[in-house]
Amino acid sequence: MSRAVVLLSGGLDSSTALAWAVREQGWECHTLAFDYGQRHRVELAAAARVAAAFDVHDHRVIPVDLRIIGASALTADMDVPKDEHEQAGIPATYVPARNLIFLSLAAALAESIAAEHIVIGANIVDYSGYPDCRPEFLDAFARCARLGTRAGSEGKPLTIEAPLIRMNKAEIIALGLRLGLDYALTRSCYDPLPDGRPCGHCDSCHFRQQGFAELGLKDPLVSGA
Repeated sequence: MSRAVVLLSGGLDSSTALAWAVREQGWECHTLAFDYGQRHRVELAAAARVAAAFDVHDHRVIPVDLRIIGASALTADMDVPKDEHEQAGIPATYVPARNLIFLSLAAALAESIAAEHIVIGANIVDYSGYPDCRPEFLDAFARCARLGTRAGSEGKPLTIEAPLIRMNKAEIIALGLRLGLDYALTRSCYDPLPDGRPCGHCDSCHFRQQGFAELGLKDPLVSGA
């Protein structure tokens, strides 16, 4: 059986990517979450719930305090933009080099457990303008990993799998539902309320709700759903 490291934030996309890796690919999955000083730390509990739901026995959380770097509405004292979903350019919620950092640590874990794949839930259709979600970036990282790891130098390169890369949110949700993912376990909001409920107004909430609406469904996290 092939082995994979899955980047699992506990959000809609990464949770669907895990469902794909477990139930469509049949891989032995090891999940990796990051406590990076994000204001939406409720996602860490969601990641643990999703991992348990898919019988992942090796779920790890790595602390990486990106508040030291800041420069993001998710890791610094900046307001999360609300109801501004058509803005051009890279948004304030972009965390500098986040996927580059996370993928590097995932590559280290993959080498240590002899995993062949790294799975990431990045997509470019309904994304918020993050440069580290683009296929070009993922292809470049795969090349870098082949050159900079022992596995790659020994002819056993890691593959970077981004199964959702060209799906919109409705397609992602439909895939997850087909694979038995309970989206009530997940959390997506960038700026949740004190009780953990989604704000309903940030980019992440907007795209999530839009995806459910396109399928004629209600998000299980929205009041009254």
